[in-house]
Amino acid sequence: MFNAITITKDPDYSAQLAQISEQQLPAGDVTVKVEYSTINYKDALAITGKGPVVRQFPMVPGIDFAGVVIDSQSPAFNPGDKVLLNGWGVGELHFGGLSQLAKVKADWLIKIPDGLSAKEAMSLGTAGYTAMLCVQALAQNEVNPDSGDIIVSGAMGGVGSVAISLLAKRGYNVYALTGRPENKTYLTELGAKDILARDLYSASGKHLQKERWAGAIDVAGSHTLANICAAMQHGGVVTACGLAQGMDFPATVAPFILRGVSLLGIDSVYQPKHKREQAWQALAKEFDMQLLNSITTEITLDQVIEHASLLLDGKIAGRLLVNMS
Repeated sequence: MFNAITITKDPDYSAQLAQISEQQLPAGDVTVKVEYSTINYKDALAITGKGPVVRQFPMVPGIDFAGVVIDSQSPAFNPGDKVLLNGWGVGELHFGGLSQLAKVKADWLIKIPDGLSAKEAMSLGTAGYTAMLCVQALAQNEVNPDSGDIIVSGAMGGVGSVAISLLAKRGYNVYALTGRPENKTYLTELGAKDILARDLYSASGKHLQKERWAGAIDVAGSHTLANICAAMQHGGVVTACGLAQGMDFPATVAPFILRGVSLLGIDSVYQPKHKREQAWQALAKEFDMQLLNSITTEITLDQVIEHASLLLDGKIAGRLLVNMS
């Protein structure tokens, strides 16, 4: 028996810390002793039931984890290999990472890159990986430090915090959009040139606004994303990877056909393996691990449910790391 967070829906939706057996794990050809997991925004929605994340019950939430292979029926992995997983529907359709043991398909795993520990990998987690995908997408679409200023929404969250640091290290001028101006020092220490109040973008605005941004990383969706698109420079690029404000997109085609703005959707769940490996290798090379420690809060499995609510209430800055031991 081992510990896991389980979500049930009989008779009512609830999450609890429970003991389960290996026989209860779903099918998979690699068994991993999970050392660290995280709480991402999607995990918090799943645990609290405030979003339709879980699609079958019972479920172990957790969209990512890092640990050590203890049994493998796949030639790709051997016992003792240090591995990580994010995406592929774990925590939604397949038992996820908030468990001391996981059984998954080998195709979903990658080896932890040289230079990263399991703890560091999950301190970055899906949020850091998604941030890197966004940063890479901007660069691949010719948004460079000389192109102009970059805006990052949801700046106090995991994606936003990592994205600001990555962009600043690459030489971009980054502006942090946040609803928590009292945390300006935190954001400027990450590398933000300045902060902007979330209210400037969170309500309905003009469909075409003064040209301001060369690039953007948005985790909010809804009016925030629409206003960012409306304020892009000619040829600007917006990467969208979240829906913290909403799934709607109350915009017009004006920025796209009059200014040539590009809106790129960033899917972190089903990226092919080679792109995952490229993103994680770039994180291992570029991210300041000393800074990573300063933006990470470490908790234990029995604290997960409480902290999921705190995250949704906007009371957590940076990353939430779950020590599974």
